[in-house]
This record gives sequence, structure tokens and C-alpha cells, in this order.
Amino acid sequence: MHIEDTTRTERKLAQLGYYRLSGFWYPARQFHLDPHQQRLLCSISRKPIRLDAFEPGTAFEDAVSLYKFDKTLRMLMLDAIERLEVHLKTVVAHEIGYHDPMAYTDVKYILPKWTQPYTDRNGNPRNKWLEWSIKQESHLKRSKEDCIQWHMQAKKSIPVWVAVEAWDFGDLSEFFELLSGKYQNLILGRLGLSDAKMFSRWLQQISHLRNRCAHHTRIWNQASPNPLSVPANHPYFQPLQLNESSRKRLYGLISIIWFLLKRIAPSSTWIREVGSLVDTKPNLPGCTYEAMGLPVTGFPRHLFS
Repeated sequence: MHIEDTTRTERKLAQLGYYRLSGFWYPARQFHLDPHQQRLLCSISRKPIRLDAFEPGTAFEDAVSLYKFDKTLRMLMLDAIERLEVHLKTVVAHEIGYHDPMAYTDVKYILPKWTQPYTDRNGNPRNKWLEWSIKQESHLKRSKEDCIQWHMQAKKSIPVWVAVEAWDFGDLSEFFELLSGKYQNLILGRLGLSDAKMFSRWLQQISHLRNRCAHHTRIWNQASPNPLSVPANHPYFQPLQLNESSRKRLYGLISIIWFLLKRIAPSSTWIREVGSLVDTKPNLPGCTYEAMGLPVTGFPRHLFS
């Protein structure tokens, strides 16, 4: 790796940490090849084995630039996810609270299969409804929000439009998944969607992305094991031609977030900010558009329309 300024390099390593930065220069490490120039795979992970040597042209400053690029990308993702989270809380509170202010505590609003005990793949007994109820109740008890504290001190029941203020995105995502179809459809209708299973997966992955951003974890080239689904023949998604790799990676999530954001904030310029940032992606070896799930040519401009 080319190091131009040793003092600055030492300072950056001390500030950011070797192992945090190593995740950003990892794609620039050379692959271990067999005599036929094929990549050797790890017997456990089945991922290509990397050598300690770097590709020609790898510079420490480019790795730092990629770190800064990723940091700005995380800030943009958090900005959009915050708007989605606040809006979804409002929609859930309205659609569910209309039927019963305490619906989030009532099992009759929950899909029956989630109220039954089951054994997970590791042999552990589980009950999704019970687990969610305990978790959200603990969030209510820990909350310092004035509206929640007032209800607690007055010994009043906490209606759903108050309770949602203590929920995180994970609570919200799980609650939607738990709801029976009738109430899921009310929420989906507000967003112009009809597939509850697909939307649940969207929320799960957006929640996962939010957590990575909030904990300052690298996102630019992260991939999910399973591709997300998108509506077939939809006039928004069809021109994007999202392949399986795109739907596993950040580009797929950006496309979904922008689809939702356009519904709730039609005048938003968020996607232009994302596109402008992507255009500044550092040229570190191995730092490709494809690693983000993007086409090889970069950010599709028709997303701006």
C-alpha cells in the first residue's frame, strides 16, 4: 500500500482504528489464485481467499477517502430512514388506533400463528407476540419522553399514538409483521402497496441498514444473503432492472427507500444528493459500482425523475 505521509497515516490509524479502516482497504487486497488463475475459496465461508498483498495503485489516502464517502452515505441513509420511520409511526397509530387505542396490547389484532409457541432452528422455544410485547413494554418503561412519562405518572393507559414514540424502527417493523392481514392492508393502502410479506422484508432490511448507520458500521458494499422482492411490472421499478445482486445490496435498498420517500415527500431532493455523492466514489482498487449493486456505469439518472 502506498503511504505518502507517515505522520498523517499514524494519526488516522489512531483516530479511526486499524480494524475499522482495514474493512475499507480489504477489497484492494489481491486474491489467492490457483495455478489456473482461478480464485481459491475459503472452505468455511466459501468466499474468495485474500492475500496480504495489495493490488497495484492502492493508496492509504484512498482508503480514508472511502471511509469518508461511507460516512456521508450513512448520514444520507439515516436522513431518509428517519422520515420513513416518523411517517410509518403516524400511519400505524392512525390506522390501528382508530379501531382501538390499546390495539397494540390486544392479541385479537395479531395474526394467530404469531401468538403460538414454536421451536426455532436452534431448538429454542419462541413466541413472537410475547417477545415483541415484552420488548416494547421495556422500551415504554425506559422512555424519557414527556408524553409517556405523564401517562405513567397519572397511571393512565398509554394509547398507541403515544406508545409509538418509544418504539424503535425494529419494534415498528416487527409490529407490522405481527398484525393480521386486515390491519396490514390498511397500512399498505396508505403507501400504495398490497404485498405484506414483501413490505415486511423491506422494513427488516431498512431497520438493519438503520442500525448499521447508527453504529457507524460500513454500508457501501454490504450484502444481504437473500435478495429483496419488488413489485412485478411496476412503472417505478421496471425501468431500474434490479437484478439479484442489486436487490441484495445497497442500490436495491436505495431504490426501495426512494420509492417510499416519494410517497410521503414528493418534493424531496434526497435521491439527487445520493446520486451526487455516488459520483464521488473513490477509485481504490476493488471499490466498484457493482459492489454497491449499481450498474457498471454508475448511478442511473432516471431515478431522479
